[in-house]
Amino acid sequence: MSLCARFGRLALALFVLAGLVGLQHAHAQTATVRGFVTDAANGEALLGVNVVLENAGGDLRGAATDADGIYSITRIPPGRYVLRASFIGFQTFTDTLRLAASERRTVNITLAADEEELGEVVVEAAPETGAARVTAGLQIVRPKDIELIPTPDVSGDLVSFLTALPGVISLGDRGGQLFIRGGEPSHNMALIDGMYVHQPYHILGFYSAFPSDILRQADVYTAGYGGPYSGRISSVIDVQSRNGNKRGYASAVSVAPFVSGARLEGPLARDRVSFIGSFRQSVIEQAAQQYVDQDMPYTFGDAFGKIHAVISRNSQLSVSALHTYDRGTLGQESEDRILEEVRWQNTAVGLRYVVLPRQLPFIAEVMLSFSHMRSELGPRDQPVRWTEVKGLNYAVNMTNFFQEAEWKWGLFWRVPQVTSLLGGVYQNVEFGFSRRHKAGIYIEPDFYITDNLRARMTVIGQLFPNQDEAAFVEPRLRVIWQKGRHEVSAAAGLYHQEIFGLNDRRDATNVFTAWRSAPIEDLSKATHLVLGYRVSPTPWLEVAAEGFYKRLRNLFIAEWTAFPRFTSRLQRADGEVAGLDLRLEVRRPRFYGYVNYGLSSVEYEAKQAALALWYGDERLKFRPPHDRRHQLNVLASTTLGGVDLSVRWNFGSGRPFNRVFGFDGFVLLNGVQDLFNVPDEQRVIYERPFQGTLPTYHRLDVSAERRFEYDTFTLTLQAGAINLYDRRNLFALDIFTTERSDQLPFVPTVGIKIEVD
Repeated sequence: MSLCARFGRLALALFVLAGLVGLQHAHAQTATVRGFVTDAANGEALLGVNVVLENAGGDLRGAATDADGIYSITRIPPGRYVLRASFIGFQTFTDTLRLAASERRTVNITLAADEEELGEVVVEAAPETGAARVTAGLQIVRPKDIELIPTPDVSGDLVSFLTALPGVISLGDRGGQLFIRGGEPSHNMALIDGMYVHQPYHILGFYSAFPSDILRQADVYTAGYGGPYSGRISSVIDVQSRNGNKRGYASAVSVAPFVSGARLEGPLARDRVSFIGSFRQSVIEQAAQQYVDQDMPYTFGDAFGKIHAVISRNSQLSVSALHTYDRGTLGQESEDRILEEVRWQNTAVGLRYVVLPRQLPFIAEVMLSFSHMRSELGPRDQPVRWTEVKGLNYAVNMTNFFQEAEWKWGLFWRVPQVTSLLGGVYQNVEFGFSRRHKAGIYIEPDFYITDNLRARMTVIGQLFPNQDEAAFVEPRLRVIWQKGRHEVSAAAGLYHQEIFGLNDRRDATNVFTAWRSAPIEDLSKATHLVLGYRVSPTPWLEVAAEGFYKRLRNLFIAEWTAFPRFTSRLQRADGEVAGLDLRLEVRRPRFYGYVNYGLSSVEYEAKQAALALWYGDERLKFRPPHDRRHQLNVLASTTLGGVDLSVRWNFGSGRPFNRVFGFDGFVLLNGVQDLFNVPDEQRVIYERPFQGTLPTYHRLDVSAERRFEYDTFTLTLQAGAINLYDRRNLFALDIFTTERSDQLPFVPTVGIKIEVD
């Protein structure tokens, strides 16, 4: 029997098992109540609503809504019940139900705002989110969290929150790359509405493809992610967008010295179909560069659109589309160094269908998307290097609900295609193309072992049909213990990656990423271990600590060479990452603040025959250039006289870099040569790799914001400053000329935003 056939039988067995579980539950003499919960004002799904059934004896059964506003209460004995749905800031919904045996009732709930309780929303905030709300590597981010971070834009952006997290390293305020808990940028998975975004961060580091205006929620996994996520070895950023207002039109326009943007949303069919669209365009060269004492040759922008439709009482459909583009040069141009322009763009379109089958007690989610990313270096009409990643992605996810458990299972099919043309100075022209089909299945039971202990076990089976039917299995585990104010969480798992991005990290201004396919017999792999503890000594104080370890194998990095050039030849490396994140968060009625500290160590071990000629050993251990040992973030936010004030201070210890001892000339002695007239090739005499340490980094950002409410619109005015005390932070050091280019100096910012509801 072929491997493909065995894999097919395994998939069939898993789905038969899950089907039997569902059918057994469906034919039990108990009832099920489920449905969607939405906001009466705009039709948006409400997350975290408590939905409870109570019988005449006072027995309670309940559930909380998920990101789609879905709740499901199962195994309900027949009888008469009172159904209640409650959420802070909304009026409690009450209804009476009489449930028969084996009945599956769909009850959709609409909650209206309670004007008398709106003040409590500010005081209580959202208990699921916050700087210290991390559980086994997962942090949930909402727009309210993003708004607290000072940015040069009156509208927030997800990346401003991400760069304030411990364990998230940015090379600077330019470049569009994040390193999360020791991984490379290409090791991170970024999704919006199930669509892959391969290079989601803009060339100016304050912005990404995810403006807060369109966000409903972002699930940020720095480790320990489960079944639906496969194909990356470091982290997952899963963004869910808002659906758009189904009851009225709303719009917003913002103007700021770095970026200006607009948003429009409203109903296409009242209460059934809505749309939301967002557009942003940089204005740096026209505005900010006029008063910033630096050249800022950057152009970037993004556009997002989504249509959401309520198909029936049991199903919903959405179609989303995204486009981003970036163009600019990084570093400092000199007489003997001409900077090349780098460009990249992302395009993605996706469909998502969610249904509550009438005859079966589970939720089904079907996603289909296409993503494309192209990156170029050099002249626009004839780039010297370019790379493309595109592919079709299909997934089906099922969720069965039980009284004390939840079973998730699903399948996926992905077809990533990687194409690249790599050339340039000292680089022989090289063309590469690969297309891989990957099929996978997973099953993920999530259940309570005791009243306080919950476990989620994941098994993922994966197959590459066009690669000699290579197949493998990845187990993952997540455990959470909660009692009172205390929570202990842990996660472990195996992960792999079949495509990767290649950079030459000897030059920090080189942000061009060449995407490649890993050899199928040696995929990049990682092992994750996470252990965390969180406690709330008082309702307004939360403290969290999380330790993590990652073992990285079969990493592919650029070959170490003495020539000052980019090379696409690969060098194998293994790595180890270990660290500790500490967080403290304070929530008071008139003050919010947090302090987080990250301690980490990243070490690579590479093997290359030529290394023995330089250092006496084919194996070389070194700290990669994203190994920042110490990182500290402090944020404080308050309201004075109706003005929202925010202050953020960020500190980072120096990162490693290569020191150069000198240069020599190399001439190939092919017969007798006239060494005085034959041109030579310049070579670099390096110290051992990454033995130098760059200066420390620190910066203070401030912002003040005031909102003015009028009958038909809201006006927001913002003023602030980036790098308030004008710290001269290094962005890049040209190791061949020792010329430095710095990050942004002191930059005052102003912004205005008009919102019409």
